[in-house]
Amino acid sequence: MADTSAAGQPLPFAGYGFDEWRLAFAAPLDKSRLELQVYYWHITVMTVQRPIPDFAAAREAMVESQLRPQGVTDAAVLDAMRRLPREDFLPSHTRPLAYVDRAVAIGPGRFLAAPAVLGQLLTQMMPSRGQRALVVGAGTGYSAAVLQAIGLGVTALESDKELAAAARDRGIGVVEGPLPQGWPDGAPYDQILIDGAVEHIPDAIVAQLADGGRLGVAIADRGITRLVVGRKAGEAFGTLSIGDAGVPALPGFQRPRAFSF
Repeated sequence: MADTSAAGQPLPFAGYGFDEWRLAFAAPLDKSRLELQVYYWHITVMTVQRPIPDFAAAREAMVESQLRPQGVTDAAVLDAMRRLPREDFLPSHTRPLAYVDRAVAIGPGRFLAAPAVLGQLLTQMMPSRGQRALVVGAGTGYSAAVLQAIGLGVTALESDKELAAAARDRGIGVVEGPLPQGWPDGAPYDQILIDGAVEHIPDAIVAQLADGGRLGVAIADRGITRLVVGRKAGEAFGTLSIGDAGVPALPGFQRPRAFSF
């Protein structure tokens, strides 16, 4: 990252020597001397905030500086994400990145999506109190917790035993199994959130949507990842793209490759 702006002015964070991915992946001992810095990202601009004693101010800034400007307008979604301590769903060494507007590592090959990604999908999915939801690839349980805070009954599906255990430690009820198969025992669902980028949506998961149900996911296609919300009507299922976003892949959802000689 350059140390000057396009106008040649020094950036406010120049000289910090702070590498967020080094922080995210370094061993815990490497972080014992790092000062807590909370980073807020909006579009392409990064600003560094002064260290704060807790994350309450960071949550409020997330809502006002990330979610609202990026089209998150559902009052219930905003309230839930404002109240829930996102940092509690991260490993201790990545908590300083809890309110960065990008994905944060929660385990090998697994990430907590950026706040605006979740907020945009849920805004378009329009979850409401009393509905039943399935979160596929629940990780440590943050997205499931947001839906629960809105008032939905949530089934959180996870294939990684360590992540499932971490979600349970945070009070999330988790079922374990292969992610592409969904969880038919609890179907049909009014809402299904696939929490990560996939190359295709398995028919088995679509089949678990109730009539009129909605599905939110990021679809990766030829190097571009788009946020997509689908709706089921009878036997038909259609999708609408709501914008591009950087979302890490969720393992196990690669599109079957065509046979060639």
